[in-house]
Amino acid sequence: VCLTCCSRDVMVRIDQLCHKNSVKFFTGDVFGYHGYMFADLGEHEFVEEKIKVAKTSPGVEDGPDTKKAKLDPSETTMVKKRVAFCQLKEALAVEWSGEKAQAALRRTAPDYFLLQ
Repeated sequence: VCLTCCSRDVMVRIDQLCHKNSVKFFTGDVFGYHGYMFADLGEHEFVEEKIKVAKTSPGVEDGPDTKKAKLDPSETTMVKKRVAFCQLKEALAVEWSGEKAQAALRRTAPDYFLLQ
């Protein structure tokens, strides 16, 4: 489900219905130079391709390059990952006055509060 130009209450309600029924939910809007986007994909599984790191045996080479891991781009492994997305209601209910929020507050763009 994709929403735009909706009130906050409508977005929260539709996201709750989508989350309950395992339906992916996207919402967003633009106001001139400022905008937002939110995605609730529920339990999302994906595969990430990782390059294998070749390990060097000790004593074979000398010099500063021996400590660096060698990358072989031809050898890759596929790693399955799972991410649990939060609901819109939870994302909007962040308490910004707590101690835990201080680190997140420094990383949050001022535009976020403007859109609130």
